[in-house]
Amino acid sequence: MGVSSLSLSFLLLVSSLINLNADQDSDRISSLPGQPPVEFAQYSGYVTVNSTAGRALFYWLIETPKNSETAPLVLWLNGGPGCSSVAYGASEELGPFRIHPDGKTLFLNKYAWNRVANILFLDSPAGVGFSYSNTSKDLYTAGDARTAKDSYTFLVNWLERFPQYKYRDFYIAGESYAGHYVPQLSQLVYRNNKGIQKPIINFKGFMVGNAVTDDYNDFVGTFEYLWTHGLISDNTYHQLNIKCDTQVSQHPSNECNDVYEIADKEMGHIDPYSIYTPPCNNSGSQRGNRRGHYPWLVRAYDPCTESHSKIYYNRPEVQKALHANVTGIKYPWETCSDTVGNNWGDSPKSMLPIYRELIEAGTRIWVFSGDADSVVPVTGTRYSIDALNLTTLANWHPWYDHGQVGGWSQIYKGLTLVTVRGAGHEVPLHRPRQALILFRHFLLNRPMPTGLSPN
Repeated sequence: MGVSSLSLSFLLLVSSLINLNADQDSDRISSLPGQPPVEFAQYSGYVTVNSTAGRALFYWLIETPKNSETAPLVLWLNGGPGCSSVAYGASEELGPFRIHPDGKTLFLNKYAWNRVANILFLDSPAGVGFSYSNTSKDLYTAGDARTAKDSYTFLVNWLERFPQYKYRDFYIAGESYAGHYVPQLSQLVYRNNKGIQKPIINFKGFMVGNAVTDDYNDFVGTFEYLWTHGLISDNTYHQLNIKCDTQVSQHPSNECNDVYEIADKEMGHIDPYSIYTPPCNNSGSQRGNRRGHYPWLVRAYDPCTESHSKIYYNRPEVQKALHANVTGIKYPWETCSDTVGNNWGDSPKSMLPIYRELIEAGTRIWVFSGDADSVVPVTGTRYSIDALNLTTLANWHPWYDHGQVGGWSQIYKGLTLVTVRGAGHEVPLHRPRQALILFRHFLLNRPMPTGLSPN
């Protein structure tokens, strides 16, 4: 008896679905070493973005405990350039786990963002974190354009492996130099979606924090922040404005670097990413002693978290559980790649033209800033937003969390700005509860809470 064309098509469809499920199952994480029990699914692995060069990007998907079938999908990117989203976003900011100082066990993050969305962490570009290239030249020639292109290819190919996320509400978020990655990838998704009635990547908007945005405004805002917060002298402030070429932040002049060295000495031994909290002195676990000497510190903050991740992700059993380092790279896993970062290529001076294009297209855009960061400070962010000349819909005002001011906000036509009081460069690390409130309101596109009652 022959098989009808309809039956054959059905069998091929079933076979295709079985293969897709097999691909997903091979990426499923059963449990990580030292992990506490959880009620959500995790997947991780590699997606090839350029078969000729052998470039493959590493991802880690962490689904919501409930409603993962309908909750939005959010791609998180860390910057550097050259820093791992697994190391930072997933492991010390918004991910579900924190790493104990021994580097062997994990504990739960009470304010993980997967409480309200499915979070997809991506190590990008190739050569960062667990992502790799079989063409060594790629590690010395990375730049903004290829990073955006590879990330877009990753998304398209990843959605073939996880078709249940096709057409799902999709957002892109990130911080620091991802202030370049996020809008550039957003622009690429938006442009490739144009003319498609129902695009597979159902892009809704983006959110960036303490983001490198515009060279001129970032420079001017940084100098002003250092001076107004009493970190540098009057003379050094004036010299920074004179000697530094505010048009080229990626390659400052020797004269500018000399003044920066003076500024660094004047600031002393502080954590410039979080000026009111003590830095890690790399002498092992400082958690207990530090709380004794600095009782005002938020309990969630540990400035040595980066050293914890270096121990944990270099453990062979952890890499095996994550389906990572499948090519057997001999050198240690690092939170950031100096090779990639120090050889960075193209880096546009400003993201503001992309903002204008996407604002015109009606894209949801939120910008947030921890106001204790002196590296990419709130002053630079405000100067950049001011340069867009947007109409103000709601003037500068405080927002509240349990009766306390959580920060301030201003709503423009096409963009929402939110500051987080007392947070450093990594807002979800320093103010985890407030960061989750911020993220939830971004997804709902709802203004930050202004009442004194609990949220």
